[in-house]
Amino acid sequence: MIDLTDIKKIYATGDIQVVALAGVDLHVGAGEFVSIMGPSGSGKSTMMNILGCLDTPTAGQYFLDGTDVSKASGNQLAIIRNQKIGFVFQGFNLLPRTTALENVELPLLYAGLGAKERKERALLALESVGLAKRVHHRPKELSGGQQQRVAIARALVTRPAIILADEPTGNLDSRSSEEVMAIFQRVHEDGNTILIVTHEPDIAEYTRRIVRFRDGHIEGDERVQNPRKAMPQVEEEKGAVS
Repeated sequence: MIDLTDIKKIYATGDIQVVALAGVDLHVGAGEFVSIMGPSGSGKSTMMNILGCLDTPTAGQYFLDGTDVSKASGNQLAIIRNQKIGFVFQGFNLLPRTTALENVELPLLYAGLGAKERKERALLALESVGLAKRVHHRPKELSGGQQQRVAIARALVTRPAIILADEPTGNLDSRSSEEVMAIFQRVHEDGNTILIVTHEPDIAEYTRRIVRFRDGHIEGDERVQNPRKAMPQVEEEKGAVS
């Protein structure tokens, strides 16, 4: 699903060059559940931006689902992001004046789907994260955990090749964090490929593989022998919504 070969990323600031990634090789197979860890400045955020086609490498090759995206144009990257990647961010990134349903529909609007199909798929996505009774609520009417669940539904609604989550529990309490990780574990069990950037070791233990960055290199890549099992969210929000 993901193949990175000798990926380098160098930022120039005046006469100074900062090496963010110094020749990274990484393979992630379809259906894997991977966490990316590392201290500040290790390169993990740069790696996430490249994986998400938000940035391009200075050198090296990146194949995503069989497509070489390392040399893609800006327009091509935008299409790839919409069709192949679902994003979940620490700050939720929901539109404040629109409902949960409208927030989840948005990627499908950009993809050109009709109103009926957009609504049907968005409702299913919200139901899958336990928010069937919250579809008409705006973000300010939802808890932090519920907002992140809306963001996960938005990431899932396009049926992407991979889901990238950047510190998805960083703004949540421990209970909401566990509910979110329970959703990710279920999504993984359904066969989806998920990569999570986190600085929290206990969150990484919910995944199946931990890749550790330091100084622009991968310093560790290990399988999680006994992943933690997250408790699912309270099922108070079942039921269809018209």
